[in-house]
Amino acid sequence: MDLPELETERLRLRQFRESDLDAYARITGDPETMRHIARGEPFDREQACRSLGHVLAHWRIRGFGLWAAEDKKSAALVGRIGLLRREGWRGVELAWLVARERWGEGLATEGARAALAHALAALRARRVISVIAPENAASIRVAEKLGLRHVEMRQVEGRIASIYETITMSGPLV
Repeated sequence: MDLPELETERLRLRQFRESDLDAYARITGDPETMRHIARGEPFDREQACRSLGHVLAHWRIRGFGLWAAEDKKSAALVGRIGLLRREGWRGVELAWLVARERWGEGLATEGARAALAHALAALRARRVISVIAPENAASIRVAEKLGLRHVEMRQVEGRIASIYETITMSGPLV
């Protein structure tokens, strides 16, 4: 399976590799970075490894997924950015996670903008959503910069989440 890679001014969105595990475990092991993600708890190394397995399986099953976000200048892994499809949901989910030491640089917006463009152009998605913890002001700002609008509050994985979305009128409902 030939999997796409995306490039932005500062990021390369590429497939995860085994050599990413140490950096990914460090990023997802940070309690502050993970505070608004999933259940709000950091991953231990085994959970980080399973998370990468889930990411790679999503690509294999769905044909799209989360990319490793790599700083083009340093080649350092700075997070994960991409697309998911939750079972039973209407639309493709746009998601981002950036290492805490890189917060405030605009990397989430930059990478998510490229992933959103891919969802709309390559996948022809009509609805793209982002699931954001209501108290995560930084991610809400990213969603708003991308043109997503708040549409509802919903229980997701045992927590209340704000759902942001963009809708286009052409293409299949991916």
